[in-house]
Amino acid sequence: MNYLVSISGGKDSTATLLHALDTVPFDSIKGVFADTGNEHESTYQYVDYLEQQTGVKIHHVKADFSDRWQHRIEYVRDKWAGKGVPAEIIESVLIVLEMGATGNPFLDLCILKGRFPSRMAQFCTQELKVIPCTEYLLELVDEFGIVESWQGVRAEESPNRAKLPERENKGGGYLIYRPIHKWNVEQVFAIHKKHGVEPNPLYKLGMNRVGCMPCINCAKGELLEISKRFPEHVERIYEWEKMVSAAARQQNATFFAVDGGDNDTAFQRGNIRQKVEWSKTLHGGKKMDLFSVFEESAACSSAYGLCE
Repeated sequence: MNYLVSISGGKDSTATLLHALDTVPFDSIKGVFADTGNEHESTYQYVDYLEQQTGVKIHHVKADFSDRWQHRIEYVRDKWAGKGVPAEIIESVLIVLEMGATGNPFLDLCILKGRFPSRMAQFCTQELKVIPCTEYLLELVDEFGIVESWQGVRAEESPNRAKLPERENKGGGYLIYRPIHKWNVEQVFAIHKKHGVEPNPLYKLGMNRVGCMPCINCAKGELLEISKRFPEHVERIYEWEKMVSAAARQQNATFFAVDGGDNDTAFQRGNIRQKVEWSKTLHGGKKMDLFSVFEESAACSSAYGLCE
């Protein structure tokens, strides 16, 4: 049997890869990394580091939405008027779409959708990660007959993930295994240490999760940390907001959609620059947290005690 480990550059997928090294024949292990187009530079470097440290070949996949572009153009051109969309908006959206796909998977997906993903509509994971990785896995099934997909999902991460089974048989030689489903975070970092593999450096720079930078599930404190350490990523999203808004029916698309985020009502409004300003406030979004605003980010800051 062959084993395909999904690699995100995060702690859990790394732990899954290291666990595979401990439990199955080395020559049967393969890795796959889905490039969403919204990753931090350190994550790309870390995936290369993992390949060098473990010797496991990690195949890169990237979603391509160029084949959907013409259909979207035709839909906007032929259907929107009947839905009551003003002619000037249809014309402006068509100008954006006729420029063609950008080649960045995350941005192209949002332009096609006319919105950013949200906690209630988290289409990014399926479109940018699950589908490209599954397509690659099915290629391996055609080549090897049976392939088991190893996924670094842990029950304590969320109620939805806790409900996932440890094993699934999708049929046709496609199996799923979640070997660290019952692990806690201490076990995750322990296997890093056992193999002499450093965690992604972003975990020592105040990030709670590693993946998109920022992620739509970004917490308030994490957004503040990102704005301090990586302001260029905030500005990139600000530019993307303008591009996606120009392709949207409502001509307004914000990175943090109204059905996601903190309970603070201030979080429900505004572009990412305004959300950064909100991240500087105390709970309730009205009073500035001066300590957080003016405090310099420590050289090492970790929610998991990695700086100790």
